[in-house]
Amino acid sequence: MADNQDTSKFLMRGLLHAYYWCDESLQNAMRKAGHPPLSRTKSMIMVNIADGITRPSDLARNIGISRQAIQQTLVEMEKTGLITLAPDPADGRAKIVKFSRRGTGIGKIAFDALDEIEAELSRRLGAKGVAQVKDLLFKDWGQVLNVQPESAAETNGTRFARSK
Repeated sequence: MADNQDTSKFLMRGLLHAYYWCDESLQNAMRKAGHPPLSRTKSMIMVNIADGITRPSDLARNIGISRQAIQQTLVEMEKTGLITLAPDPADGRAKIVKFSRRGTGIGKIAFDALDEIEAELSRRLGAKGVAQVKDLLFKDWGQVLNVQPESAAETNGTRFARSK
């Protein structure tokens, strides 16, 4: 990267800052409702489960952490009653992740908070602008760009599990 290149306007940087803003606003709403905050990793797991991603290996790939780290985090989340780990009917060796009853209740609070957050964002930035951003983000962007990796070890993150 050239020393004089302005990186402040890269789309990825803006998306990341928008994600942080939304996640921190959500965490504040959850605290206000009497729930302890979740780590970003746990928050991302909850969003992915809500998006239909239920296999630990897919969660790890989407979030960009190791299978061991996702397993450890899922065990912690199961102990606190946010999720359940059930046998995968399609593969007896694998597990699928589901919201527990408590997790579903917290999810309802989170969805209501996200509605409030989007409404406030619409007041601040304009409803038309927020609608345009959502429309663009939910369009089919096609396959992830394929930058030829030198080895299989460099392919981490080139696939993105997404619900249909």
